[in-house]
Amino acid sequence: MTRGFYIIMAAQFFSALADNALLIAAISLLIDVLHRPDFSPLLKFYFTISYVLLAPFVGAFADSMPKGRVMFISNSIKIVGCLLLLFKVHPLLAYGIVGLGAAAYSPAKYGILTELLPAKHLVLANAWIEGLTVGAIILGTAVGGILINPHVSSLLALIDIPGIDTGINTPPEMAISAIGFFYVLAAGFNLFVPNTGVDHKPVHRNPWYLVRDFTHCMKLLWSDKLGQISLAVTTLFWAAGATLQFIVLDWAKTAMHLPLDKASMLQGVVAFGVAAGAVLAARMVPIQQSMKVLPVGALMGVFVIAMIGVNSMPIALILMTLIGAAAGFFVVPMNALLQHRGHILVGAGHSIAVQNFNENAGILVMVGTYYLLLQADVSVNGVVVIFGLFVTATMLMVMNWHRCNVTRHGVEIEKLMDVARNSSHP
Repeated sequence: MTRGFYIIMAAQFFSALADNALLIAAISLLIDVLHRPDFSPLLKFYFTISYVLLAPFVGAFADSMPKGRVMFISNSIKIVGCLLLLFKVHPLLAYGIVGLGAAAYSPAKYGILTELLPAKHLVLANAWIEGLTVGAIILGTAVGGILINPHVSSLLALIDIPGIDTGINTPPEMAISAIGFFYVLAAGFNLFVPNTGVDHKPVHRNPWYLVRDFTHCMKLLWSDKLGQISLAVTTLFWAAGATLQFIVLDWAKTAMHLPLDKASMLQGVVAFGVAAGAVLAARMVPIQQSMKVLPVGALMGVFVIAMIGVNSMPIALILMTLIGAAAGFFVVPMNALLQHRGHILVGAGHSIAVQNFNENAGILVMVGTYYLLLQADVSVNGVVVIFGLFVTATMLMVMNWHRCNVTRHGVEIEKLMDVARNSSHP
């Protein structure tokens, strides 16, 4: 791995850490200041909607200039969203601005991997990136939970600038001001991301052209026999993972009787499991054998359903780790395969934009469904069972879809896997 790869990892780590710490702080703001805990799932909805609406444009934007510059601009937008929370802008709108920066950041973050590294290293690189991102989720949720703790916020309140009234008084606001530092740190690392020397195309001025181009890229990836399976799996993973964040918080409150600052730690345990699964996948699953991990995705749904029988912390910690490990083990090879096929078919930035559109459309649907289930007074255990059955059933359908593809197009799929194994594009 090159020095540039480690700089990218550092920037991604601090940016992801801030995103997840800010989510906990924003949830606290909704609960303690605005007294609207029912709005909490909508934070993810507003964060995600930019990924879907801007998908035709962010891929072209990422491919139009050096990706380090794209990442810097995107992190600057996140800083603006963080500041808006401090200026009393509604948390849903302000966190939506942070999501706008994240939507622009993602194609550059993943797309630059295909510019720096050969295909045979993409599983390993994805394991590093996903593992580090999950590490940032673990630390970010922990940091968010710590910063909103009344004892910690009282210490932060002692920090004062003589002669200046910042107006930062509540624990969530003090947490948000501290989290802004991590966004600034990530933006600093972005300035040192190397220029890979890849030619960049200027953004087309006609938005309808970009929409048509994006639609064409979408069709290419969904018609590819490997791309369609990996795209379906990664879409399910990220949609399920986003929803699971809120399910774990509500389940921890109901089954384990934990407050928000403690419940957020269980989110971190799930993330730790994802990191462990990602490391195992990097060691055990080369890109040409990536389809063999599909059954692990179905197993994840079974682990989720097992949550309804748990009421002790040690068992909860083990189960959260298993859920995360299953998720990390099956998504990393799928992500690498999708990046490889996308790079070949439509280009790095466009490929990630298509992936983001599908994954985040899935998040909107699943988080929106979760919100509606809560409004319908479905119990937490009922939601857990519905969620687990959906994940398992969907993965079984994807496995059957792949078997049908192999039956009809076995030779073609084998050739595509050989390309993935032998490719060495920079």
